[in-house]
Amino acid sequence: MSGSGRTWAGVATFALISVIGVGAALLYVNHHKGRKDSAPVAAASKQPSTRLIAYARGSLARLQAPPPAPATDYAFRDAAGREVRFADFAGKVTVVNLWATWCAPCRIEMPTLAALADHYKERDDFAVAAISMDAEKTADEARAFIADHAPLQFYIDPKFQLAFEFPGKGAMPQTMVLDRQGQVRAVLVGEADWASPEARALIDDLLADQ
Repeated sequence: MSGSGRTWAGVATFALISVIGVGAALLYVNHHKGRKDSAPVAAASKQPSTRLIAYARGSLARLQAPPPAPATDYAFRDAAGREVRFADFAGKVTVVNLWATWCAPCRIEMPTLAALADHYKERDDFAVAAISMDAEKTADEARAFIADHAPLQFYIDPKFQLAFEFPGKGAMPQTMVLDRQGQVRAVLVGEADWASPEARALIDDLLADQ
């Protein structure tokens, strides 16, 4: 091989190694960024689990069942702008879903939450509280979206603070199941099918508690 041929071969080899190196670096950064973003879920999984972990299957495979702990007393708002607290749901098993119009997985799972609410609509000891994390400028869009998913009612926390008051620490979507005493009994970060048999089994279990 001539000197110029060897030179070009060396340049090509160096370029290939550089591309591989950059790709590996990007993969490493993205991998560790993903680990950081999923930290709240990992942290929750280290807690002791209650009997409700038995429902962590199928679409609820990521369900966490930590020891009972009181839900936050942080106030959000209803459709009329009135303050609402989880204490207002006392006596009801309540599925709390934190969502936003800009969150695609939130929008995808919303029909399943509406179906869950419809399934238990004859019971006065069950509720679904789908709370929008939209800012004021997209509140009307959020209100219109919920209106298309009856029997869900509109709630909103435009400060986006409520999402950090639960184990997911800002993750979206984020769903918590509260018992009649207002304690967090189950947590699921990410999209799920809340109309699934395992979801109804989880709710039935808590409804059976007196």
